[in-house]
Amino acid sequence: MIFSSSTTSIFIPFFSSLLAMASSEQHILVTGGAGFIGTHCSLQLLQEGYKVSMIDNFHNSVMEAVDSVKELAGPKLAEKLQFHKADLRKIDELEKVFSQNKYDAVIHFGALKAVAESMQHPFRYFENNLIGTINLYQVMSKYNVKKVWSVFSSLLIDFVIWCSHHLPLFMDNLKKYPCVENYPYMPMNPYGRSKVYCEEMGKDIQKADPEWRIISLRYFNPVGAHKSSKLGEDPKGIPNNLMPYLHQVAVGRLPELNVYGHDYPTKDGSAVRDYIHVMDLADGHIAALKKLFTAQDIGFTAYNLGTGQGTSVLEMVAAFEKASGKKIPVKLSPRRPGDATAVYAATDKAQKELGWKPKYGIEEMCRDQWNWAKNNPMGYQKKA
Repeated sequence: MIFSSSTTSIFIPFFSSLLAMASSEQHILVTGGAGFIGTHCSLQLLQEGYKVSMIDNFHNSVMEAVDSVKELAGPKLAEKLQFHKADLRKIDELEKVFSQNKYDAVIHFGALKAVAESMQHPFRYFENNLIGTINLYQVMSKYNVKKVWSVFSSLLIDFVIWCSHHLPLFMDNLKKYPCVENYPYMPMNPYGRSKVYCEEMGKDIQKADPEWRIISLRYFNPVGAHKSSKLGEDPKGIPNNLMPYLHQVAVGRLPELNVYGHDYPTKDGSAVRDYIHVMDLADGHIAALKKLFTAQDIGFTAYNLGTGQGTSVLEMVAAFEKASGKKIPVKLSPRRPGDATAVYAATDKAQKELGWKPKYGIEEMCRDQWNWAKNNPMGYQKKA
């Protein structure tokens, strides 16, 4: 979620460009900041001139990732970065963070992320994702931060199913039916439902108190890594997402890739998803943040951040094999409960209203993912 200070509303459109240039005076809080998307977004914020505070409880991240952000930012920009170890489920820990600084905005990445895990442990997802978000809204309200950019994309990067739309049976028709922002919600799993509940929560809060301004960013499957190979996705335990699993197979940490579902009504039988480079996502967050600080009539609005193109799991495997020069052993496994046949984004609204569009294709995503993997085979750990 992102939240701006109440002073923003006094600026009329004449001052919009001036406000956008004043980013060095704006302090952004990033929950889940030590995670995959949180680190890349935090680095981008620093390089755009913002002050950044990170919150993370290290459930699925490590301090070494924060250190890498500081290293890449350089000594001068690193002085503008703070880190707070805190758990969103513990409101007293949030209170302590907010009492120490005045924040202009908050980007909320701090949540659990895996479809299959949510099917097995729904209470875990509702407790973490819902209670954490409720606490965050409450503390924001207490500290009079009522103009909100609600991202709640969290660390939710595995088969993001905001609408979980069952698309037509043939690939020719998939091109005609991307997920648009006004599709009705039809989540197929507790993970997806937790995201829907949090978005509906934001709508209710904004409706009850129009001082809140909320932008909800919905994105699909972030992959890739920073071009430096010093930031990337490093999940604890067995990865839930395709790309970190793929690269762990490529470096020998896992024996083979399980492809869940090979009888979907797609051109090669595997599920279709919209993969997007994590740096494109970071740029999307900057674009939305600037709109929050300059637009006067946000209310509640949502934007998709994706490429607008569907890529099958097996197509992604082939692209990664080409980038890495490695043959990936594949095991075709049954479908997982809660997965959809095909999900990809309609991105026209983000391009028109945010001035944002992705720069990178599948080749660049796989290139940067492999560079991260081969230079950091054990992730942020230096050795096994």
